[in-house]
Amino acid sequence: MSCFKVVSPGFLSLLQDAGRYGYHGVGLTTSGPMDALAFNWANLLCGNAADAVAIEASVGGLTLTSQADTVIAVTGAEVPFTINGEERELWRSHKVKTGDTIALSFATNGCRSYLAVAGGFQIKESFGSVATVVREGIGGLAGKALQAGDELPVKGIDAPCLELPEQWRPSYSKDITVRVIPSYQVQSFSPVQQRLFFGSDYKVSDRCDRMGYKLEGPALKTSMTAMLSEGICLGAIQVPPDGQPIVLMNDRQTIGGYPKIGAVLSLDLAYLAQQMPGGKVRFEPITIDCAHNALHLAKSHFERAQSQLVAVASE
Repeated sequence: MSCFKVVSPGFLSLLQDAGRYGYHGVGLTTSGPMDALAFNWANLLCGNAADAVAIEASVGGLTLTSQADTVIAVTGAEVPFTINGEERELWRSHKVKTGDTIALSFATNGCRSYLAVAGGFQIKESFGSVATVVREGIGGLAGKALQAGDELPVKGIDAPCLELPEQWRPSYSKDITVRVIPSYQVQSFSPVQQRLFFGSDYKVSDRCDRMGYKLEGPALKTSMTAMLSEGICLGAIQVPPDGQPIVLMNDRQTIGGYPKIGAVLSLDLAYLAQQMPGGKVRFEPITIDCAHNALHLAKSHFERAQSQLVAVASE
């Protein structure tokens, strides 16, 4: 089978699909792309189903050689992207030939990029998914991040080259506001503490990864001194004893015992996942009804955007 060969894996490059669902009961987390929207677009630009296997490259530095004639697309963070040393555009697909070198330099805005190939990477599933979780050693290639010399099988098929017009692309900022659905434990935080949390700026610390984003800012206090461990949802905002909030991300643990002031709306986690250390984050409380409305509007926007894809000539 045709393949792409990894020359340099960069800072952290992982094979991901839409995620691993139905296995929390045995302690396996969901994983999947940190920026699901950019991941979906990379696949759609290659003519794939939105959940086909693609590469998530964090920070950058990924270099591959193609051993197939096919089509690729790169989306997500603003990152210099070249084929055989010639700069190419993000958010559109490009034809590559056997022997071509594909390189992503280091991100200048945002953090995570997605590289998809027509037909998706052909990787065997583990527990129902290809999603790589290095901590658990599952998914991807033997549960590891990509390494130099790895060979990633592809179908070697052709597809039309497509472009997502600029007005439909997400934009990333180093200063974001994310929406939060307050949790059933929010009452353990006094009204003063809730106002402190929702009225303050927090900074992304250097302790941010696929498991969680620890923030730095005003310390929060809670009346809960002890609690039983319980299931953890995507985006849950835990408050440990030091009072500094942690937003739990795709590779979070399946249970936890810290009080939670709320959960970040799933739509906004993509923008948090594109933050590097030092990025500024604020929180805005919303109701469940508002969250449902936001999800419906985002779905409608995504469907409209798909109808705006433009066929482009290959270079």
